[in-house]
Amino acid sequence: MKQIAKISGIAYLMIFIAGFYANFAVLEGLIDSNNHHITTTNFINNHSQFGSGLLGFTFMLFFDVLLVWSLFNLTKSTSKNLSYLASFFRILHAVFFCVALLKLLHIYELTNNISNSIKLQQVVTELLLDFDTIWTIGLLFFGIHLIVLGYLIIKSTYIPKALGGLLVLAAFGYIIDGMAKLSMSNYYDYKNIFEVVVIMPTVIGEFSLTAWLLIKGFKKKSFKKHSIKTV
Repeated sequence: MKQIAKISGIAYLMIFIAGFYANFAVLEGLIDSNNHHITTTNFINNHSQFGSGLLGFTFMLFFDVLLVWSLFNLTKSTSKNLSYLASFFRILHAVFFCVALLKLLHIYELTNNISNSIKLQQVVTELLLDFDTIWTIGLLFFGIHLIVLGYLIIKSTYIPKALGGLLVLAAFGYIIDGMAKLSMSNYYDYKNIFEVVVIMPTVIGEFSLTAWLLIKGFKKKSFKKHSIKTV
């Protein structure tokens, strides 16, 4: 269990690092939501940087899939059925993100050694919208995953229950933001508010779990756990 906790902690940490770099340091820096011409020009002129962002997203996807295995093994003694359910929804999220990532890969291919044009701007804009929509749907499944995982942690006898509560709180942040983005035509007027709703509980909840996993994984003292059947 110490090894599984260590793998889970490292995987979560790598997701934080790769995701922050790819999404906030690269992608958002290239996109101007109010100007399609500037956005397309940025993709063309910063092609290698965009490629490094795609690589960061790929690393994030790899470690996300790794967590499906490690978190299942970490929680299965509490309830194998619920652990399967949590894994299923995390896999769904990974599948949707993979499909969304292909949209960015298409943009990468289209903007390689080519001049800007109105037609290219239209295609890039549509692909970015598809990427955002598909990933948002995936994050709704991720939110459900966090609810089940949070419940498993609350019922666990070897993981602090407070971590489970924080994950459930983060889950509702994902779900509220995702539903708003998919249903509200004026979502971007309130984007900053919704981002706070997602980012704050996510950072607190998931990073707290990451820190606990790393401490448990690297601590010399043995990892004690007791089985408790809930389902």
